[in-house]
Amino acid sequence: MADLTTDFLGIKSPNPFWLASAPPTDKEYNVRRAFEAGWGGVVWKTLGAEGPPVVNVNGPRYGAIYGADRRLLGLNNIELITDRPLETNLEEIARVKADYPDRAMIVSIMVPCEEQAWKDILPRVAATGADGIELNFGCPHGMSERGMGSAVGQVPEYIEMVTRWCKQYYDKPVIVKLTPNITDIRKPAAAAKRGGADAVSLINTINSITSVNLDTMSPEPSIDGKGSHGGYCGPAVKPIAMSMVSEIARHEDTRGLPISGIGGITTWRDAAEFISLGCGNVQVCTAAMTYGFKIVQEMISGLSQWMDEKGYTSVEEVIGRAVPNVTDWQYLNLNYVAKAKISQDDCIKCGRCYAACEDTSHQAIAMSDDRTFSVIDAECVACNLCVDVCPVEGCITMEPMEAGQVDPRTGKVVEKEYANWTTHPNNPGAVAAE
Repeated sequence: MADLTTDFLGIKSPNPFWLASAPPTDKEYNVRRAFEAGWGGVVWKTLGAEGPPVVNVNGPRYGAIYGADRRLLGLNNIELITDRPLETNLEEIARVKADYPDRAMIVSIMVPCEEQAWKDILPRVAATGADGIELNFGCPHGMSERGMGSAVGQVPEYIEMVTRWCKQYYDKPVIVKLTPNITDIRKPAAAAKRGGADAVSLINTINSITSVNLDTMSPEPSIDGKGSHGGYCGPAVKPIAMSMVSEIARHEDTRGLPISGIGGITTWRDAAEFISLGCGNVQVCTAAMTYGFKIVQEMISGLSQWMDEKGYTSVEEVIGRAVPNVTDWQYLNLNYVAKAKISQDDCIKCGRCYAACEDTSHQAIAMSDDRTFSVIDAECVACNLCVDVCPVEGCITMEPMEAGQVDPRTGKVVEKEYANWTTHPNNPGAVAAE
């Protein structure tokens, strides 16, 4: 059986599945339940400095986006960092870590962007015995209006400065949590690395308004007739998260920087995809809030079974395996040609592929009088739209043409596939790439 044990920054955990800093990790009761269910680690919900209390709303804190079957696709939350006393949180962290020494315990922190504030809180966190800290530079609501969270995460100079303070006053791993609410994720990641960060975690939530109540004309969730922007998370943000993770994993300024992946991870497959893009572990929130802590058991068994089938003996063997295959568009092999193929045995004759292609694409699917659908190779550009809209998995596939065949659409002979398109003589970017 594959070994799911991970060693992230020297922090060992029995599996790569951690709970992200969020409502599920706000107190001892929750975290103990999580560890009993099998989670490999937690990032304790963000602690703030002592001083004016954090006051959360006493009304709806979450808004939702649903799929057609009412499956939860995304959550928008307006909840702030922990509103429980700092000392209470620290005492609970110490107790839980002492009782579960084999699990990863990371403490998320957000205090004002002042050196003294960090210098004051870090020794107290260290005294709990926690394995490391995560700097919350990502929260897009509430705290950002107070000059914290994403207000810091959007300024690389601030990220570097605060990270340096933490490395000066704290002797265990420092993880910097990055905001996606920025144009180029590589810049804050590089700033964290310059500041001495041991790793980055991403993505934090995306600034959002998920819906508007058209009766009250108030954004949801609505508090006494008013709504606010919040942080968007859940399965819908996964593609954005994976893109940002891959950019950090392959960019020369950040390549090799350990990554903790966050963003819509719901299944073992989601986790494996993040790990293949360079993540040493993954953090989960919305899936746990939707299905409960025991969802981790399916993640563990699924990842283990897949690794066994593929011959991977450890998570380490999977980390970053997909990164070499992530490239820029101009380096894609333009000599690769594929055509759609419809399995008549699997087709249910719904006509979605025909409608989508005929109305919005390349008119490459024909429909006979008896509603048999077939591909017109001379028109097919292999855009994949028919595959994406077909309700029957595997009914429509993209079949690559072999070298030497004539593409009926262009009349050109299909060339051999180049293992490295950056060296292909027809690639306009080849010289620059070399």
